[in-house]
Amino acid sequence: MTEPTAPDTDARQPSCCSASEEPPPAQDSSSCCPPAKPSCCPAEAPAEAPAEAPCCPPKIDDDRPGYRIWPFVTGWLETSAGRVPSVKAAIDWNDRLGRWQMRWGFGRDRYSIAPGIYAIGSPGLDSPVLVSANYKMSFDVLRQALQGVDAWILVIDTRGINVWCAAGKGTFGTAEIVKRVKNSALEKLVSHRTLIVPQLGAPGVAAHEVRQQCGFKVVYGPIRAGDLKAFLAAGQQATAEMRRVTFSIMDRLVLTPVELRSMLKPSLWAIPILFALGGVGPQIFSFGQSTTRGGAALLVYLAGLLIGAVCVPIVLPWVPGRAFSIKGALAGGLASLAALPLYLGQTGLLNALALILGIMATASYCAMNFTGSTTFTSPSGVEKEMKRAIPLQISSLAVAGACWIAAAF
Repeated sequence: MTEPTAPDTDARQPSCCSASEEPPPAQDSSSCCPPAKPSCCPAEAPAEAPAEAPCCPPKIDDDRPGYRIWPFVTGWLETSAGRVPSVKAAIDWNDRLGRWQMRWGFGRDRYSIAPGIYAIGSPGLDSPVLVSANYKMSFDVLRQALQGVDAWILVIDTRGINVWCAAGKGTFGTAEIVKRVKNSALEKLVSHRTLIVPQLGAPGVAAHEVRQQCGFKVVYGPIRAGDLKAFLAAGQQATAEMRRVTFSIMDRLVLTPVELRSMLKPSLWAIPILFALGGVGPQIFSFGQSTTRGGAALLVYLAGLLIGAVCVPIVLPWVPGRAFSIKGALAGGLASLAALPLYLGQTGLLNALALILGIMATASYCAMNFTGSTTFTSPSGVEKEMKRAIPLQISSLAVAGACWIAAAF
C-alpha cells in the first residue's frame, strides 16, 4: 500500500517509458504492452514475448509520483476486489528504528501508512479481517503478532494516531470503519461478514451502526495483539485475561522516553535562566557564582525531572494519592528529605529549602504530564487536576527561587 510523501524516485517502480519515446507498431493480444502506447520492454528484449512470461511487470495503479511503497510490502495479491498489497509479518531494522524514534517522540505526527486493505500470508474467503489504525507502530505490532496467520488487515485513517487515543479523539470510529469497508470492496474478499476490532477501539465504535451501514458484524478482539493467535484459534472467543488491561512496570517504563523529550523545550528555557540567576549576588553579578550556583541549580532541576518522569512511573501504584501531581510532589519531597543530612550543613537553610521546593515542584509537573500515557485518568480529570496543580507548582518554584537568590547575599 502507498502513502503520500515527498517525491522519491528511488522508492518507486520506474515509469514505463519516457515521454520522448515513439509508440511501437501495433502488437497482437499476446504482447504485454497495450497497442499504441509506449512499451515498457527494454531495448534488448525480444520483439515478442510469450504470454506466460510477459516482458514487463504488471502496472501498479497506486505507484504514482509523490507516493512510495513501504519496505514491508512484499508483493501484490490479485483479488476480485482488485490488487491488494501483501505485507510481511517480520519486523526488520527499519521498523525497529522507527519504533525507537516514536518512543522518543521524533516525528510522531508523520508516522502513518496509507489506509486500506492489506493481506498477510495467503488469505482467502474464510480468512479473518482485523481492523487497525494507520499509525505505523500499531500496524507493525499487529502484523508481527500475525506471523503464520492468513488474514486481511483493514487499516482505517486515524490521522496517524494509535487505536486507543484515536478512539478517544473520535478518529477511530464507526463512520471511518464503514467508509473503509465500502472503499475496499471487502464483501468481495471474504465470504463471512465479521470484523475483528481492537477492544481498546471500542469507545469510538457503535457495533450496531457498523452492521446497519455496511453489513459487517463487529467482534472485539483481545487487549493485546500477542493474544490474537489464541483468540483466533478459540473461534474468536476471548478469555477474561485477554480482556484485562494491565499497566506493568515495563509498560510504564517504555513510555518514559517521550515524557523526557517533552521536557526538552522547557529545559532550553530553564537552563540559561538558572545560570543567569546563579550569578546574582552582592557583587551584582559574578560569572564564577553563575557557574557554581547555576550548576547546582541545574542538578536540582534534573533531579526533579528524573524523579517525576522516571521514578514516579516505576513506583506509581505504591505512591499515595490519586492525582499524579500529588504523587510527583510526594516522591520529590521524600527524595529530597532523605538526602537532607548530606547537604543541609553545606548549603544552609535557605538553599536547602529552595532545593526541596524546587525538586517537589519539578517532579510534580513531570509526573502530572505522565497522565496522558496511563490507563488511570480521563481527559476531564486531567484538566481538573491541571487547574489545581499548576498554580501551586508555580508558587513553589517562585518561593524556591526567592530562597535561592536570598541565600547568595
